[in-house]
This record gives sequence, structure tokens and C-alpha cells, in this order.
Amino acid sequence: MGYKTDWFKGIFPALVTPFTSDSRFDEAAYRALIRHVLPHVNGVVPCGTTGEFSYMSFEERKQVIEVCLDEVNDRVPVLAGTGMPSTRETLALTEWARDAGVSGALVVAPYYLKPSFNEVYDHYRALDKLGLPLVLYNIPQCSGTHFRWWTAEGMAIDLENVVGIKDSSGDLPFMEAMFEKVKGKIGIFVGHDEVVQAALAAGADGAILASANLIPDLWQKVYQATLAGDLATAQAWQQKVQKLVRIVVRCSSTQAVKEGLRMMGVDVGDSRHPVMPGGGFRREDYEELRLQLEVLGKIPATQVVYDLGDRQVQTQIPAVPRTPRLVADWTLRVGEGFAGPPFQELAHVDLLLGRKNGPVGRAIQRAMSEWGAERGLTIINEHPLTLLVPTVTVRTAKQHRLLEHAAEGVNLAIQKNIESGFLPVGALDDLVLIVNAFVHPAASIAKRVAFNNFKATNQAIRKAIEERPTLAELFNEKAAARHPFRYAP
Repeated sequence: MGYKTDWFKGIFPALVTPFTSDSRFDEAAYRALIRHVLPHVNGVVPCGTTGEFSYMSFEERKQVIEVCLDEVNDRVPVLAGTGMPSTRETLALTEWARDAGVSGALVVAPYYLKPSFNEVYDHYRALDKLGLPLVLYNIPQCSGTHFRWWTAEGMAIDLENVVGIKDSSGDLPFMEAMFEKVKGKIGIFVGHDEVVQAALAAGADGAILASANLIPDLWQKVYQATLAGDLATAQAWQQKVQKLVRIVVRCSSTQAVKEGLRMMGVDVGDSRHPVMPGGGFRREDYEELRLQLEVLGKIPATQVVYDLGDRQVQTQIPAVPRTPRLVADWTLRVGEGFAGPPFQELAHVDLLLGRKNGPVGRAIQRAMSEWGAERGLTIINEHPLTLLVPTVTVRTAKQHRLLEHAAEGVNLAIQKNIESGFLPVGALDDLVLIVNAFVHPAASIAKRVAFNNFKATNQAIRKAIEERPTLAELFNEKAAARHPFRYAP
């Protein structure tokens, strides 16, 4: 019969695996990542799903586990992912990991060919004979095989070295069945970031999470508050991190976590192909993830100087490593933003930002004197002076009303950027904006039009000031470039 161990509890990050630009394992970055999370966690998981184990060779996985063991140096348990498509390969890697000194092995059900439950059971029974503590890993969205409560219970009761199960299915009824059948007999961990607090409150012993690379300290707050019986605090923290973890879970988690770490100053490179920058984790997801990290205090405010030519304005903004600390040449700055869903309420914004006495300011004067309201052009803000230009010709009263809601979103984005420091109060008399806003002719939901234009304009303002995307970013993401309308279903 399996057993419960003292070390399998708490918060374990499913460590990403850093790669260099030529797709080699980056040992120095991996060690830095481990040092980043170690003060806040109860254990670590190398070569899990978020670690891209399925994209690594047998030898690479051994190297990653070895480095992890060396860097951790017995300070916390190391639960190594050793699952492979076949029993033969899984046995070989798990036996090696046992001899290397891991605390236990996290073993996903054999994937791709979808073995029957009897075959899955026999797979784990073969591993059980190695004598290493085993954690069953249920992640049907990746493995194609969903444990049933009776199969999980059977393995927990029948096999001698099963110490736990990690359930990443997000299927809370299945987890509740685990509490009914095996709670107290083995450790039960949640692996789906969006339901952590609910699972812990229901009786889970801990969590193995992709987002714990980014916010291990905040997950520790959720865990400790739950242990103390303070469910209100645990619920409050889950709600605070919910949007961030939703982005991570649903938007190419490996790349999302790596991009987030890079924003926080921990550069771990990009995912291996076929995952690529700008693919499943889109540019609009990048902007949303960054905002959530800022809200959670993971991207601190930094002093930046705006050189307006005749004078300088100092401001404090939440800066990532690529944010320039001196922003000069305000002749013409360009930004772009895209936000949705739903499809017909998508917002696309092209933005020009510059000095009032420069090309952008003169363009506003000329546009209003020569065309003005005749072409639907509208001054929607005086401080900073902002011209709204509709992409689609406004022909009906409904379209006019929705454009007003788009303007509402644009102005809210301007106000938020004044508050965050990207548009400092001391520069508002000097700066002007032209916002070219797209509102779909078939749009209906006014509040979504406003909100999506807020998000798109917020992106565009920041990109204009930070001069993003850079040429390097564009070349890095060219393979993932898609037209959002042409490729829409």
C-alpha cells in the first residue's frame, strides 16, 4: 500500500527549462531561476510539463535534474519529472533519477497512444518495483488519458511506493473523489492554477504550479492562510492572482511563464519549437500579463527621464528590463494595440505620439481645419490634446454611439497612463496624440467596445514610449505573424 510522506506538501513550482538562443540548455539561467524561487517554496519540480520535458532528449533531462539537485543542495525536496511515452524509457530515467538522489518521481501516464487503464496500472506497477517514492500525474489535456477515481485509488492502495497524486485536470469532482478515497493515505496535490485555493480548502496537501515560477511567494500566502483556517485571506489572494494565472494556463504556459520571468529580470530564453514567441502566447497576452505583474508588485516603479528637447521631465513607471531609462526624440512615436474578444467588438488602435509643436501637433491642426467633423474626426481630450480618427467611416447612429464608447475607452487608457506615470502630468502640455480606432460595423456590445479600446490604447501608448516592438522582437516572432481578421474562424 502507498503511504504519506512528510516532505510532499506545500508549494512546488514546475520549473521552466531555460534555453539559449540556439536552443541549448542554459545552466546558468536555470540556477538563477532556482535561486529566485527557493526562498518561497517547499520543493521544486524539474522536467515537468512546464519544463518542456517532452521537447528534451533523455540526456538533456538527466542534465537538468543533475543541475537542479546540485543547486538545491538538499534545502528542499526535488520531485523530478521522469515520465516518457514508453514503460522501458520511463523505467530507465526513473532508475537513474533514483540513483542521482531525487526525493521522488512525478510520472505522467504514458501519452500519445492512450493505453488502457489496465496498461497504465501495469506501467506504474513496473515503476513501483524501483523503490523510489512515486507521484501519479493526471493531466488528461496533455497525456490523453484521464485517471478515474477507481484507477487512482487502486494504484494508491496496491502499489507500495506511491506517495501522492498530482491532478492537473481541473476536474474538481475527480479531486473530491480522491479526498473521499485516499485522503490521509497519500498526498493529494492540485496542478491547475485556476482552482488552487478551492482545492486546498477542500483538503489538498499542496500545489505544483506553472505560475509558481512567477509568484511563489503569493501562492505561499494562499497555502499558509488555508493551513491557518483563514479562508477569507486565501480566497482574497486567489482572486488577486486569478487573471494572471488564467493567462498563464490558457495562453501557452511555457512561453507565458518565460516572458513573465523576463519582465521581472529573470531571463530564461524562449520555449522550444513548435512553441514560439507571438504564437499561442500573443502580443496582447504579453501586455495583459505585464499589467498583472505590475498590479501584484512584481515589476517595481523605476525612475525614467523624458527629454522633451527644451526641458526634462522625471517620472516613475513600472519598468521592465527593455524599458529605456531615457526617452528622447519625441518627433514621432508610433504605437499599436489589439484587444478582444468577442470578435465583432475587437479593438485595433494605431497611435501617433509627439510634441505639440512637432509633426503630430501640426497634423492635428491641419486635419481639423481641412476635414474635422466632416470626416468623423473628433478632439476627445484636451490634456493631452487627443484626436480620435475612426478607421471605418461612421454612417449610422448606432456606429456613432459605439465610436463614442470607443472614445470613452481611449480616454480611460490616457487617464490610467497619467496615473501610472507613462504620461506624466509635467509633460501633458507638450504632448499630443492621434488615435486611429477600429470599431467593427457589426459591433453591438457597447461596454466591450469601450473596454477593448481601453486595453488596445493602453498597449499602444506604452509601445510608443518604449519603442516596441524592436526589430529583434519582430524577427524573433516573424514565424508566428498572423492577420487577426484573415485567420479568424
